[in-house]
Amino acid sequence: MKLGLRLTTAALLAVAVLVPFALLAVLVVGGWAPLHDGDAAITDALHSWALAHRGWRDAAVWWTNIFGPTPLRAATLGLVVWLLVRRARRLALWVVVTMVTGGVLGAVLKLLVGRHRPDLLDPVARATGYSFPSGHALNAALAAGVFVLVLPVVRRRWVLWTGAAVVAFLTGLTRIVLGVHWTSDVVGGWLLGVMVVAATAVAFTRRGLDSVVEQGVEPAVADAPAAETR
Repeated sequence: MKLGLRLTTAALLAVAVLVPFALLAVLVVGGWAPLHDGDAAITDALHSWALAHRGWRDAAVWWTNIFGPTPLRAATLGLVVWLLVRRARRLALWVVVTMVTGGVLGAVLKLLVGRHRPDLLDPVARATGYSFPSGHALNAALAAGVFVLVLPVVRRRWVLWTGAAVVAFLTGLTRIVLGVHWTSDVVGGWLLGVMVVAATAVAFTRRGLDSVVEQGVEPAVADAPAAETR
């Protein structure tokens, strides 16, 4: 795929995911009543459940800490080092660009939207900063996408995709259960993460998106032995 067509495909893909994300952001900023009421209803229900089930609440705290932005960024840094050892510089650059782009976009959007977190009477957890989009959901989607497109499992990629989806979903869900994010914050984080991963993957590879999903960004690199040092 030529550079121009590749970039055009990436742009169209980004727009396709950007549309629902932008619509969600507009509804959040505009304080659309049905969205606010839906967010409040889900938060109240899950918060009541968390108060009544301490064991599951503690499990949610454990999960959200293990798969928080900092541990996930550390894991992707390890992935970058592994790729550099195998001299997959372009692939390592893709990982860095994807994570940095997503992180910067998330931070900027939080400031622009300026949405406050849920204010619960009896909170089970606390978090600082603005609420939309969820940084945990965003980074979980980014890291899941990066790892699933780099790891060398080709024949059973559905296993990787399923595992990545479960990690991203549960990470976002724990933020709602703990009452530190609205549901729309989490959905916004997922959408933004998918948009960034998809756009950068198509922009960095000469193959179409269907091939990227099926085989990874650069499957041959993962299977290749590390270069010998002299």
